[in-house]
Amino acid sequence: MPNLEHPAYPAATLHHLESLVPCRESQVSMLLSIFGERQQFSFPSIFIYGHTSSGKTYVMQTLLNTLKLPHVFVNCVEYFTSRLLLEEILIQLQSRSSATEQTSQVSCDTFNDFVRLFKQAVASRELQDETLYIVLDRAEQLREMEANILPAFLRLQELTDRNVTVILLSEIVWELFRPNIGCFEPFTLYFPDYSIGHLQKILSQSHPPDYSADFYAAYINILLGVFYMVCRDLKELQHLAALNFSKYCEPVVRGEANERDTRKLWKNIEPHLKKAMQTVYLREISSAQWERLQHDDGEPGQLKGLSAHTHVELPYYSKFLLIAAYLASYNPVRTDKRFFLKHHGKIRKTNFMKKHEKTSNHLLGPKPFPLDRLLAILYSIVDNRVAPTANIFSQITSLVTLQLLSMVGHNDQLDGPRYKCTVSLDFIRAVAR
Repeated sequence: MPNLEHPAYPAATLHHLESLVPCRESQVSMLLSIFGERQQFSFPSIFIYGHTSSGKTYVMQTLLNTLKLPHVFVNCVEYFTSRLLLEEILIQLQSRSSATEQTSQVSCDTFNDFVRLFKQAVASRELQDETLYIVLDRAEQLREMEANILPAFLRLQELTDRNVTVILLSEIVWELFRPNIGCFEPFTLYFPDYSIGHLQKILSQSHPPDYSADFYAAYINILLGVFYMVCRDLKELQHLAALNFSKYCEPVVRGEANERDTRKLWKNIEPHLKKAMQTVYLREISSAQWERLQHDDGEPGQLKGLSAHTHVELPYYSKFLLIAAYLASYNPVRTDKRFFLKHHGKIRKTNFMKKHEKTSNHLLGPKPFPLDRLLAILYSIVDNRVAPTANIFSQITSLVTLQLLSMVGHNDQLDGPRYKCTVSLDFIRAVAR
C-alpha cells in the first residue's frame, strides 16, 4: 500500500499513524481526504459501517488522537437515552474548552437546547479555528431514540452554523437507518472484514521479545489454520494467541525442539487448540484457570466448565422431555414395550434383530418420532404423575427454539407433529446426572 500523504500534516506523523493502523491504509487515506485541513469545513456527516472487530472504533480513535484533532467520542450503548447522550457531548466539549477550567453540570432536555448550548461550548478560539468531530460509536442505538435525533445529528453543521462533523460508527448498513420521511444523506464508508493475510500481519506484530518474529509468525499461522473458519474476530484471536503461546513454546523451553522444528511444535500444541475450540467466544473460566488446566494435561472430558452444554440450565420437566426425546430418537418403536412396561411379557428375538445386532443406532443418527410417543415415554420415566397441560407443550416448543429438538415436516400435518432429538449422548448424560 502507498504511504499516507497529506499536505496539512508532517510526514513523520503520517508514517507513525500508518504503523498504528496496519491493513487499514486505504480507509485512513479516504478519511484524510474527507477531513481536509484543520480549518476547512469537512463533510457534515460520515457513516462508517462494517462487521464487529473490523477496526472502526480503533481506527477513528487512533486517527483523531495521533493527529490531535479536537473531537468528542461517545458510546451510544453507555448513554442510551437522548438526554444522556446530548449532555455527555456537552460535558466533553466543556472539558476541551480552555475558557472553562471546571466542567459544570449541564441540563439538556431537547435538541433545541443542545444546539444553543453547543454554540456556547465551541465559542473558544481553539474550537472555532478547527473542525470539531463528534464520533457516535454503536450508532444503531440512535434508532431507539426520538425520531428527530438522527436527522438532527446528520445536519448538525447546518443547524449550528459551526465547523463540526458528525461521524456515526455502526455494524449495520445505512439502509436500515434511513427514516421513511427521508433525511440528509451522509457520506458512507465501508470497513471490510480482515482477510487471513491481514490477521496474520496484525497478530504477528505483537510477538514477544524473547522469541524471533519468524517463530511467532509460524505460531500465528498454525493458530489461524485452526480457528479462522470458526472465528474471525480480531480481539478473540488475540486472546487465543496470548493464551496458548506458552504451551506452543514448551518443547523449545525444555530443549526437545528448536524454533524451526515445526512438526514437533504442532504435535505438542494440537490437542490444546482442539480444547480451546470448545470455548471460542465463551468466558466460562478465567485465563489463569485455563492455563492451570493446560498444565494439568487433562482430557477434554475432564475439564469442568469448558462447554456450555455440560451445565445447561433447563426447567425440571424440560430435562425429562429431552431425555424422553433422546430415547425415542435412538430406540426402535418395538423396544418401547420392553423398556417402559413392567409386565411386558416375553420378547421374541427375530431374524431382523440378529441381522442388525452389531449396528449402533448412534451411527445411524436420530430417527423422527411422533408427539404421542414422546409423551408416553415421558410419563413412564417421571416418578410422579404428569398432566398433559399447556406448560408441558410450551416447554416442547422452547426445546425446539433452543435447537435441542428439531421439528420434522410441517405444522399442518394431520397426524400430528414429529420431532427429532439433535443433542449428543454426552449432553444427555450430563442432563441425566
